[in-house]
Amino acid sequence: MNILITGAAGFVGKNLAVALKNIRDGKDRTHPEIIVDELYLYDIDSPAELLETACENADFVFNIAGVNRPQNPEEFMDGNFGFASTLLATLKKYNNNCPVLLSSSIQATLIGRYDSDYGRSKKAGEDLFFDYEKETGAKVLVYRFPNLFGKWCRPNYNSAVATFCHNTANDLPITVNDPAVMLELLYIDDLIDEMLCALVGKEHRCEFDGINTVLCEDGKYCAAPITHHVTLGEIVSLLEAFKAQPTTLQMPEIPNGSFAKKLYSTYLSYLPKEKAIFPLKMNIDDRGSFTELLRTEKCGQFSVNISKPGITKGQHWHHTKWEFFIVVSGRGLIQQRKIGSDEVLNFEVSGERIEAVHMLPGYTHNIINLSQTENLVTVMWANEQFDPSHPDTFGEVVE
Repeated sequence: MNILITGAAGFVGKNLAVALKNIRDGKDRTHPEIIVDELYLYDIDSPAELLETACENADFVFNIAGVNRPQNPEEFMDGNFGFASTLLATLKKYNNNCPVLLSSSIQATLIGRYDSDYGRSKKAGEDLFFDYEKETGAKVLVYRFPNLFGKWCRPNYNSAVATFCHNTANDLPITVNDPAVMLELLYIDDLIDEMLCALVGKEHRCEFDGINTVLCEDGKYCAAPITHHVTLGEIVSLLEAFKAQPTTLQMPEIPNGSFAKKLYSTYLSYLPKEKAIFPLKMNIDDRGSFTELLRTEKCGQFSVNISKPGITKGQHWHHTKWEFFIVVSGRGLIQQRKIGSDEVLNFEVSGERIEAVHMLPGYTHNIINLSQTENLVTVMWANEQFDPSHPDTFGEVVE
């Protein structure tokens, strides 16, 4: 399949191009139904000959090119309607009736604050494409995108989320006049998934009830089925928690598919080099060290323990808390004894064969470095965060 992407250097175009390159090069095997032969990447600085060649040979066209922030309002129509006219005329020149996808905007509804020069230029582009569909019989897919966010989105341009993420990551101020303002947000990976579906004829159709998307099988328009409705205040609150994580070690809840998970990925993509690394507090004594790595809201915390040669650590037990000990380097012995019993459970462990050992509630336990020359490195997980006011930890030797 030969594929043309216009606006290939922009936010959506770059993400789409990379996704298709990964499929073409065999790096992404999750879409075996997509075969990419030739990928034409056209942008404002591309030679006119590229558009000619692409329009002659394309089997599918993603028209993502557009103008968002011109110096003069009249440039909206030139950039959004004018180029679309050129594209469709070039396709007709070569009698190429391949499917064409148009990236429009929710602002094309021209409702309320969306009644603008930008919205009118997008609406004109939509009408042009629908007329082209009637004239040629080519399949036209018109997507009205809501607010987009994700990696590589340009801050201080046309995405509040990109600006908020960039500014938070770089210690710059954020201005929010009304935290209660609700945004409909579409994550770039969800959009790209939908575009790949459209490429093989599995697009999601919709109609619009005002500015609200209503999915339906025979809709005039198309839409990505997964979006998130979030207030500005909620976005800022999440970003503040993300920014504090290197200090608190607290990882907010980020369930699979959640807005928080997608926002965190977006935020991290704006971190400057000096913030991509941060120190952890090592509690060091003559036995070695103990370092907390990560805390979670509902699933405990992770730590790493380093024991010097011949050292024994632990010698305590818990009523309710339980842990995993995972030796990743060195050779050690983990011992556990049920309180009130003389029977000792022995587990010899090594970084050469990584295993996880449960620290059982009601069993006093220790870990012994069996080497006289090498450190013993153990990754530890506890089912709850350590609470100094209720430590649930009681000293008692194993044997």
